[in-house]
Amino acid sequence: MTPIPTVTADARVAPEVVSSVFYGAAVSTHLALLVAEMSGNVPRVTWGNEGAVHLLGYAQEDLRELAVAQLLPSLRGGELKLLLRRERTARMSLPVRTASGVYTECVVLCTPTPTGRMWTLRVVPADNEQERALRATADAHERRFATLTERSPIPTLLSEQGMRLAHVNDAFCGLVGQQSEQLLGTGWMACIHPDDLDHVIEQVAVVLGGGDGEAHARLLQRDGGERRTVIRFAHLFTPGVGAGFVGTIEDITERLAFEARLAHQANHDPLTGLPNRTLLAQHVAERFVRGQRGLACLFLDLDNFKVVNDSLGHAAGDELLVEVARRLRAVARPGDLVARFGGDEFVVVCEDVDTDDAVALAERIGGVLADPVGIGGVDVRPHASIGVTVQAEEHGSAEELIRDCDIAMYQAKNAGKGRITVLDHAARAGARDKLRLVADLRDAIERREITLLYQPIFSTADGSSAAVEALARWQHADRGPISPVLFVPLAEESGLIGPLGSLVLDETCRQLVEWDRLLGPDAPRRANVNVSALQLDGNLHALVVAALERHELSPSRLSIEITESALMKDPGSARAVLQQLRDLGVHLAIDDFGTGYSSLAYLRHLPVDCLKVDRSFVAELAGGHAEIATAVIALAGSLGLSTVAEGVEDIQTAVTLAGLGATYLQGFGLAQPLSGARAAAWYAMQANRPRPPVTSPEPT
Repeated sequence: MTPIPTVTADARVAPEVVSSVFYGAAVSTHLALLVAEMSGNVPRVTWGNEGAVHLLGYAQEDLRELAVAQLLPSLRGGELKLLLRRERTARMSLPVRTASGVYTECVVLCTPTPTGRMWTLRVVPADNEQERALRATADAHERRFATLTERSPIPTLLSEQGMRLAHVNDAFCGLVGQQSEQLLGTGWMACIHPDDLDHVIEQVAVVLGGGDGEAHARLLQRDGGERRTVIRFAHLFTPGVGAGFVGTIEDITERLAFEARLAHQANHDPLTGLPNRTLLAQHVAERFVRGQRGLACLFLDLDNFKVVNDSLGHAAGDELLVEVARRLRAVARPGDLVARFGGDEFVVVCEDVDTDDAVALAERIGGVLADPVGIGGVDVRPHASIGVTVQAEEHGSAEELIRDCDIAMYQAKNAGKGRITVLDHAARAGARDKLRLVADLRDAIERREITLLYQPIFSTADGSSAAVEALARWQHADRGPISPVLFVPLAEESGLIGPLGSLVLDETCRQLVEWDRLLGPDAPRRANVNVSALQLDGNLHALVVAALERHELSPSRLSIEITESALMKDPGSARAVLQQLRDLGVHLAIDDFGTGYSSLAYLRHLPVDCLKVDRSFVAELAGGHAEIATAVIALAGSLGLSTVAEGVEDIQTAVTLAGLGATYLQGFGLAQPLSGARAAAWYAMQANRPRPPVTSPEPT
């Protein structure tokens, strides 16, 4: 069927009227009309009326399938696209090639159909030279405008007067999915979300008054979609017309979505999808009002979760955490926050509750968690230690409430696991004091306020000092001296043992180099450094190497002391770490030997040089009980190891130990721990003083 030009008709117009209009256009010899369609990738004429036949000289049959580019040869590919747009009517003044090859200057008006698949071209001959010149100038401006704005990727609006648009570019048409004819005038306002329209109008009013404006608005798309945008308005004045505006639109939909994803990732746990501790802190802070009550936190720690990880693998552990999160969400009340605090720890925050309500919720949680869950073919029954804290008068901040909840959980775990414990305020004071001490210890390590004393170790063969043991000391600014018995376990619990151990190792190496400079060959030949069980991992070798290289010290000048119990926690791993240090040339000693539970058969394979006889066995000598000390010294001798007897408090004990075969002696009865400077003076004095074997030693 022969296509006919497409026109927009009101649905209420009678079909006879529409038919009459189309018929008149088709048979008119004064109105030249063409219809073009895409054939493959080439736009071709598919129909022309009598006016087109008369103007162009083509027969009806010749017009069909005629390439539009053949009619308009002055248009190159890009310019032809500007004429045949899908978004708007285009107008150009250009030469049209007739059937005889003659060019006729015409004005071509090209209107797309609503579907965008066809175009109606109206061809109007230019009347005279002046009109052709004026139209050519106007067309040149039009083309420049099209290049600069209409084809710009930035959606643009142009109002010559008030709210009525005179122009929208293709980018804006594409953004909302409508043609320009539908948007001109006030049609564009239908694309603004109704809730944002008043704000947009307010900003336009400001701009029409001579200012600039900006509005965040949602644009409605033809397909029902919605885009979030920023519309920036600038004042525009057209002489003889009035005040208008230019509006540019920034589509921020993807950016906002990306930011929302980042915010969600920053505030939610990637494994369980629960809020993380950052969002937890924010949630509690928003609801915390000092002096009020009713806000409660339940802190949960899964009991024996490490067993699941170690026996079934980390994937199984993750599966269990996800299931626990699901159950917590299911049992929590509407409005309660369930958050993953970290690891196997969760927090539930609830409002408008008292202690009984919070405990009842904790009991329900405990019951729901205890139902078996199949993981890796094994039925696991999760249990949790739950600490409950309800906001009280003494809570000065949201952070204190969460911290107290954590303390309550540890109270529950220390009471035997699988329990629910309401915060014990007496224990709370102790826990807070411990937290403050941890903070002070961290500061002391960072400021290198942990100092070292060095206690000489004597050879029983000639009475000389063969080495020193480095002993960490902490002089607190307010509390005075704090014993290593307190601050070393505190460092292990709080994750500070690594920095503390690194400081002790580095300072010991530095001090050995300083003594070498001051004393030469009379300086201590070796220093013993204690290493925590938590340091006995793959990082220890690198840490020791770095300290030795930093101070250009031989590995033989260093001895690492490790407790027997630390070695037995993971004998295989411990042996591998010790072998690395032995291969480096560092001496190795087992501290407090005999107080643990090591296998003597395993001891034979450990790459160590020395056993340190625990002071408790040395103390038994005073009561005539030398059996254990004798056995340890004899065992070391049979394995080819040296021994250091600790806790020697008097000369008689030293003589007895020497008689039992101890290689070295250490204790307050022989020499007090000394600062680096005092140790230097002490060693300088000892260099000029003969030392007989420890058979009848002189007191130091």
